[in-house]
Amino acid sequence: MTRSRLAPGTGIVTVPGGTPVLRTSGGEFLRIDTGGVTGEDLVRRLAGEGTPEDDETSDEGAHTAELARLVEAFEAAGYALSTPPRDPLAGRTVHVLGDPVLTAPVARCAGAEGAEVHRITPDGVAELARAAPDDGAEGRVAVVWCLDSPVPEGLWDTADRLPGRRIAWLRCHREGAHSWIEPLAAAPGDVTSRHLRLRRLAATPAHRELAAYWAGHRTPDTGPHPTEASAALIAALLTADLIAWAGVGVGVGAEAEAGAGAEASRVAVLPVRRRLRRIDLRDLTLTEHPVLPVPDVAPLPTPARTRAGAAGARP
Repeated sequence: MTRSRLAPGTGIVTVPGGTPVLRTSGGEFLRIDTGGVTGEDLVRRLAGEGTPEDDETSDEGAHTAELARLVEAFEAAGYALSTPPRDPLAGRTVHVLGDPVLTAPVARCAGAEGAEVHRITPDGVAELARAAPDDGAEGRVAVVWCLDSPVPEGLWDTADRLPGRRIAWLRCHREGAHSWIEPLAAAPGDVTSRHLRLRRLAATPAHRELAAYWAGHRTPDTGPHPTEASAALIAALLTADLIAWAGVGVGVGAEAEAGAGAEASRVAVLPVRRRLRRIDLRDLTLTEHPVLPVPDVAPLPTPARTRAGAAGARP
């Protein structure tokens, strides 16, 4: 039997003259029925200051059994862990590329959360996109591409094929004073960079001007470029998306998306696969926007006159 410790974010509050109370990671206070166990013994065990071996030296077997039952109840409810928690990105490989002002903090953040971080080139991304789908890569491999500029025409077209190869695809770019973090795509049918461009063009009356801006018909860039603070914020948000991908298995299809959506509705946030975020680099304000993929357009039916003409032309 291993030592139990309180789960991250939880704690025991000792009320003077009263019984101990559990404070959950969400901030709720729950009264604990300790039975025949003293509050001091329970706190000592859950805080990791006592071990089961310490209890076995006691002559009170019933007390030891009751304490073990309480600890098991905490573990079953998720308020205590029998083993130390894993880093959220442990076992995941994250390939990073783009502008160093953003990729450096992203690599640090992802690595600090347990990811194996590799630098990659656009050619390397193309090789990943050409590879056959690998079921072993699902939920394990991600590509993060960060730009301190608008996205050049066609730059991300190849990377948009990564979700079809079971590889997560996450990206950000800057347009003037705004940085955009696009939804993480991890499965066929997710929102890609192409979908975002189509959605944004459809949502503005200045679609011709926006398309010309993306195509490079603009004056030289005047910034503002990411500062240390804004780059850290962007890196943290990208890492949070990776943690959500690793934690809920967003690459497994519609059932996972439904589960993620249900969870999101409880905490009033958008699912990671359906969320476009915009950061104003001037004051670091953040806005979120729901976004859906753009379905393929069905081919137009052949006009009846053409079919009739073709039929009449047969010898």
